[in-house]
Amino acid sequence: MSEKRRILTGDRPTGKLHLGHYVGSLANRVQLQDEYQCYFLIADLHMLTTRPAKEDIVALGGNIREMVLDYLAAGIDPAKSTIYLQSGAHAVYEMDLFFEMLITLPRLSRLPSIKEMARAARFEDEAIPFGLVGYPVLQAADILMPRAHLVPVGRDNESHVEITREIARRFNRMYGEVFPIPDVMIGEVPSLVGTDGQAKMSKSLGNAIFLSDDAQTVAKKVRGMYTDPKRVRADIPGTVEGNPVFAYHDAFNPNQAEVEELKGRYRQGRVGDVEVKEKLTRAINAFLDPLRERRACYEGQSGLVEEIIYDGTRRANEIADETLMMMKKAMGLAGVWNRISRKARGRKKKAGQED
Repeated sequence: MSEKRRILTGDRPTGKLHLGHYVGSLANRVQLQDEYQCYFLIADLHMLTTRPAKEDIVALGGNIREMVLDYLAAGIDPAKSTIYLQSGAHAVYEMDLFFEMLITLPRLSRLPSIKEMARAARFEDEAIPFGLVGYPVLQAADILMPRAHLVPVGRDNESHVEITREIARRFNRMYGEVFPIPDVMIGEVPSLVGTDGQAKMSKSLGNAIFLSDDAQTVAKKVRGMYTDPKRVRADIPGTVEGNPVFAYHDAFNPNQAEVEELKGRYRQGRVGDVEVKEKLTRAINAFLDPLRERRACYEGQSGLVEEIIYDGTRRANEIADETLMMMKKAMGLAGVWNRISRKARGRKKKAGQED
């Protein structure tokens, strides 16, 4: 039986995950883990490119734990998938250095996403850190470390994966075939609008429903959701299209007949926002209940989450070391050090100085 093809994807550990993360990536990852050999990256090093302050680094431990609990609650199985800490895979640091020699600064500077990230982090153009400009190179090391065949990303990250493809091609052309050229899997699920209706769901904007929210918190957030601003009474026909409450019904209410009936009555002015939101609250809580149960199971076992990360990082290191050695052999670097160390040991042995 042939080995499964490999996938690499991951997240920066900024804290708890929300419903937008679930529809945008987590649901897809749960399905992919049965078909592919999946590597899920906890990208703590990438955090440093925009959040290098000590207080942000100190907060990483708690954020990592919360994020991994959300992974497990969503259905990611550590027996099927490798969940690992980026900073614990030391070979990636060397790979990043080698790859920096294969890409030019102008090529990286043309990426619009880098400027967008710099603006979001409030860096002035002349104060953009080298690490942020080189973010896609470190990302290439992440992807090529397990010699991934497929990278699931949002459309806004497609250009970063193209940098990885260019680096892999250049390395293979210069030194010999080591890397598969990874394909991109673009998520077609649209971003989930925030509860305020103004932007996509985001922790920083305060418009998110988290996977770990309890039933009462969900009810409170749904009651405060933005709806049709022109509809001031229940007997006024309302707009369904673009209405966040109905977008959430479409995403999380499995009772399609109920959703269509509510939409029809809403358009006719025969149902109030209170009823629509109450039914949405029930649907979201019914969706989250199994996730809450799994989360509580993992959370209640002291040290288990840390053990999952530890075991996953050890597995990641095995393939990372293998890939790095393949690179060094292809480049001729492994032979240089081996020859030097062999001759040095031989000389010390003759002189009776061998350790």
